[in-house]
Amino acid sequence: MKKALRLARRGEKWASPNPMVGSVIVKDNKIIGAGYHKRFGGNHAEINAIDNASESIEGLTMYVTLEPCSHYGKTPPCVDRIIESQPARVVVGVADPNPVVSGRGIRKLEDNGIQVTVGVCEAECRLLNEKFFTFMEKGMPFITLKYAQTLDGRIATKTGHSKWISSDDSRKFVHKLRATHDGILVGIGTVLMDDPELTVRLTKGRNPVRIIVDPRLDVPADAKILHNQHLAKTIMATTHEGNKEKRSLLQKMGIEMITVNEIEPGFIDLKKLFKELGKRNVSSVLVEGGGGIITSLVRENLPDRLFIITAPRIAGRGIEAVGDLGIDNMDDSIRLRFEKVFRKGSDIVFDARIER
Repeated sequence: MKKALRLARRGEKWASPNPMVGSVIVKDNKIIGAGYHKRFGGNHAEINAIDNASESIEGLTMYVTLEPCSHYGKTPPCVDRIIESQPARVVVGVADPNPVVSGRGIRKLEDNGIQVTVGVCEAECRLLNEKFFTFMEKGMPFITLKYAQTLDGRIATKTGHSKWISSDDSRKFVHKLRATHDGILVGIGTVLMDDPELTVRLTKGRNPVRIIVDPRLDVPADAKILHNQHLAKTIMATTHEGNKEKRSLLQKMGIEMITVNEIEPGFIDLKKLFKELGKRNVSSVLVEGGGGIITSLVRENLPDRLFIITAPRIAGRGIEAVGDLGIDNMDDSIRLRFEKVFRKGSDIVFDARIER
């Protein structure tokens, strides 16, 4: 199963919105076949393992990190091919949370005389696909919050200048994060200040859908995110107060619009937005700022994971990463749990979770 887990991670940049899955086939304690889900729409791990096996798998043991699918999607059900191949036993890391599978694959294998063991390395198998599990169980994307700050907590100087706070190595790391998420989200302030492309350029991987939070539709008609739709799709998240003429122009340009309510002037209902993104099969979102978005996310307790990149710089007065959270008592402050702390170039990266 450990081998299958390592294999599964190879699909990290390409499998979503499907989960990462790895599979190995064992005979006399030796692996004679292995495979993983390489990309969305392609063969699943079990099929690749069977196809790669050096001999018939009849009577052998198959290990797979996630319950084999039992329904038609982009590909036929994996359980049918497994049953046809007649292994004696299938060892499953964790049951599939997808309601169209959710135990049906396991039962179908058992009904056809195949012994099934479930729960081997279960915690590791679930953690491997925490984005997928969150999406399936909550109907909302897994939300990763990333921002780069100076040692004194600034994401820009007092003039708004922010290029570049972090090191080259940190920026490459961020592009890897982009490649492992379905969507990337920023506020209109970031677009107005930096005119970013929000694409994957410093590593191999697919481009995420770009989501821009723009309550009034202030986005310039010549913004880069509007004119390179061949690279990545753009979604504008706005309100009923958004500029009607700009809305019409953007729709003619092929930009998708999501309209949600304001919770206060200039701030949209982010939880509602994420639910709408979930309906569009966006299973994970990397949020890159700016300060207003970061503050709203933290205030509403929405991030599932945080990457805080801290550079060895002091900016003094400037734009703070996290604004007013309405906290007067230190006992009420938001507590983080650091999963990892590591270096990227000259920077320190905190991989953290909110203590809930």
